[in-house]
Amino acid sequence: MNNNQKAIELLERNEYDGALALFKEALNELRNVQSLTNLAWIYYHEECDTETALELVKEAVSLNPASHFPYNLLGEIYVALERWEDASKVLSNAISIEPSKEAINNLAIAKYHLGELEEASALFLDSAEPSDYTMYSHIKCLIEIGQTTEAKCKLDAFSARDDEFVGEVEVAELYVELQCFSESVCWFEKSWDTYYKTPDWVCRYIYSLIKTNLYNRAVEIANECSQLKINDIQDEHKVECDEDWTESDKATYIKQLEDDKQEYENIINKISNGFVPPLKFSTSLSSSCYLFGCSRHNHNEFNG
Repeated sequence: MNNNQKAIELLERNEYDGALALFKEALNELRNVQSLTNLAWIYYHEECDTETALELVKEAVSLNPASHFPYNLLGEIYVALERWEDASKVLSNAISIEPSKEAINNLAIAKYHLGELEEASALFLDSAEPSDYTMYSHIKCLIEIGQTTEAKCKLDAFSARDDEFVGEVEVAELYVELQCFSESVCWFEKSWDTYYKTPDWVCRYIYSLIKTNLYNRAVEIANECSQLKINDIQDEHKVECDEDWTESDKATYIKQLEDDKQEYENIINKISNGFVPPLKFSTSLSSSCYLFGCSRHNHNEFNG
């Protein structure tokens, strides 16, 4: 059994320090695609050392490997670092070697942030499951490029029964973008007792209620959320500080609660004066195991 196999076994037993030492030994013995990629993966996913991981996997890619693993990992790191052009090039190479949902989704993210929305839309669709966040991202792209009829048709097909369902609030948010306010109110209502209430989505719910002439319900929601923040502020003042929750932490949190309370108190008037609460959309990075020789995922060792 070689050092890579021994390291994988230790990793399976959650013995990270021992695994890291053996992955380093494997690299010292032979500096090849496998040892570089595996150590890079450990540094990135287990040690949170992006800089070291980046240098190692760049070296692996410079060897022009016939495996998509190093390219996928490098592309993932570039996306995390918001190096969109670099990510686009590397992930395109990864897909040309072997397409994977992770690489396609991450390439879609790079394309989206580069403003190449039609390409991003197609890539998100290619890597999506019914009703999941990737499909959500695809529909967001459709809305941005003006294909609203197709976007609504696909959004109407979302089901909470699907395995990777994105969530009621997320569906409601896209209906707001489509100006389908009755549908958005319906989905917001479904989430009301289960989602943690934050101004970003609650204010869009209030906006939808006002647009559907449910003004009293909008006021009720705003008052309810304002009172929740008042309660939170009162509770936080009673919390004793320690080394894990300092006076500074407490003050910062109370300030955030007060800001949220004020936002709820002002939102009805702001919307009445033409304010449209914006959608806070963020792309979602996909990851996977890129360890050569990983028995859990049936990965062969790489000798190329």
